[in-house]
Amino acid sequence: MSRILVTGGTGNVGREVLARLVPAGVPVRALTRQAGRLAAGVEVAEGDLSRPDTLEPALAEVETVFLVWPFLTAEGASAVLDVIRRHARRVVYLSSSGVNDGAERQSDPINQLHADMEGLIEKSGLQWTFLRANTIASNTRGWAAQIRETGAVRGPGIAATAVVDPRDVAEVAVRVLVDDGHAGATYVLTGPEVVSRAEQVRAIGEAVGRPLRFEEVPVETARAQMLADGRPPALVEALLASAETRPHSGLITSAVEEVTGTPARTFRQWAADHAEDFR
Repeated sequence: MSRILVTGGTGNVGREVLARLVPAGVPVRALTRQAGRLAAGVEVAEGDLSRPDTLEPALAEVETVFLVWPFLTAEGASAVLDVIRRHARRVVYLSSSGVNDGAERQSDPINQLHADMEGLIEKSGLQWTFLRANTIASNTRGWAAQIRETGAVRGPGIAATAVVDPRDVAEVAVRVLVDDGHAGATYVLTGPEVVSRAEQVRAIGEAVGRPLRFEEVPVETARAQMLADGRPPALVEALLASAETRPHSGLITSAVEEVTGTPARTFRQWAADHAEDFR
């Protein structure tokens, strides 16, 4: 069985990918800048996607790369893909369900990043598979402090969407990484129902056993709070641009079940399983 390199191994999805590959005995290595942050038993290679020259040792004997791009633009990605191509045969890229194949320009900076990355990967000469994930349920962990302190989540209004469980994204990723037959495929991964921010907050309240509420605030108020929390200004602007331009979407796909054989989990299930994160 060929070795797999997982980038983003400490993130919401990468952590779940490793949690499934390692116990299954799949030869896997995690790329990280901080080896101590990964669970014991994970083979670790230190490297930095912003420094392509550091990636060579991590790619030794690797055939497939699970790529999570951690930057706000695709700058530098071509050099990284060049290094990957010298060692590996294929890339599985974690993208966004908001990418519009027919658009000359995407609706916001985050979707533009993913569209740019997909284009570079398609031209790289590597075999590829794209996992276009909808909003990931574990992003709501960013609300935990507000929930504990005030019982409310304050933020800009964002169109409802079919939030997807990171465990489902990871289980699709594992199938794609291990099995053949996915080259050139694009899978749009969603949860089984469209849920608004207010509905997500209510579901978390049900999980923790106390009523919670969502309070919509103007974008300027949200910007000031995010900056005060210490988030990088470029990230704040990208997130707010996405919030302001995201259209309502009723898109629900069956891709999770088609690839894994198991229906996608609901947001309510994710909240129940992670209630301790908000207590």
